[in-house]
Amino acid sequence: MIKIYKTVDGKVAPIEEFEKNCWINMTDPSAEEIEMVSTQYGIQEDYLRAALDNEEISRVEQDEDYNCSLITFDVPTLIKDSAELTYETYPIGIIETPVCVVTVCLHHTQIFEDIVAGKVKYVFTNLKTRFILQILYRAATRFLYFLRTINKRSAEVEMALHISMKNKELFQMLELEKSLVFFSTSLKSNQMVIEKLQRGRIIKLYEDDVELLEDVLIEVDQAIEMCSIYSNILSGEMDAFASIISNNLNIVMKVLTAITILMAIPTMVSSFYGMNVAGLPFASFGPVVTLTVVLTALVAFVLYKFHMFS
Repeated sequence: MIKIYKTVDGKVAPIEEFEKNCWINMTDPSAEEIEMVSTQYGIQEDYLRAALDNEEISRVEQDEDYNCSLITFDVPTLIKDSAELTYETYPIGIIETPVCVVTVCLHHTQIFEDIVAGKVKYVFTNLKTRFILQILYRAATRFLYFLRTINKRSAEVEMALHISMKNKELFQMLELEKSLVFFSTSLKSNQMVIEKLQRGRIIKLYEDDVELLEDVLIEVDQAIEMCSIYSNILSGEMDAFASIISNNLNIVMKVLTAITILMAIPTMVSSFYGMNVAGLPFASFGPVVTLTVVLTALVAFVLYKFHMFS
């Protein structure tokens, strides 16, 4: 799907036909759409296909023959069809040409939807460098938003573990930890992209854009630090709760063992007196019951002293 936008009266608005200094947004484009854009606007098909591979790493590339630059940048997303709360990342491609900016992604992204909805202020598609940096900044802040959500969710799962101590909560924490691994890998790649852009060789940096690019790098660095902290905390919590669950199982087995010992005493006494053997002391019913109760109480007291019931 291809949509074309342009800043009109200070707002990003859709337009029907291509115009200079517009923004072409391609979402899961077909082979025909890729070929059409490549031919009409002089862009390599490889550049247009780069972001359609979920395994594509963040990178920057410049093609002097086509006079365009490619930036692939990972963005986070929530997997809504998953049974557990899972976050992953996927790449978006940003291509700067002399006449327009082209973005390519395999999925709908909230970043572009926010720009179209006017949630990002001062977006001007004719200022291509600034527009690209605003996309990168929005992607970096999106990581921070999801990291805070993961931290909040891990706290909720921790509280649930205090009560239930079931494997379900551990699986949820495992999914969150896996999400943090995805985030950490993508953020480090994004950091390298920002550092390369700071050299000013890929896209031309104006004086006002340098500060915005520094803000993007600060946000990415902060996200990397938060990701590392949350990952360490989550890993420690998983180890701790796994040990607690194992310890609780040991306690249950200890109590069951103590109960089994107590139940064995009446069984053993009744077995002796149930045999067809003459000469057993206290052969009448009353003394046997009394002996059984006394022995059971005595053994229970000994087990209690050795903390077998707690």
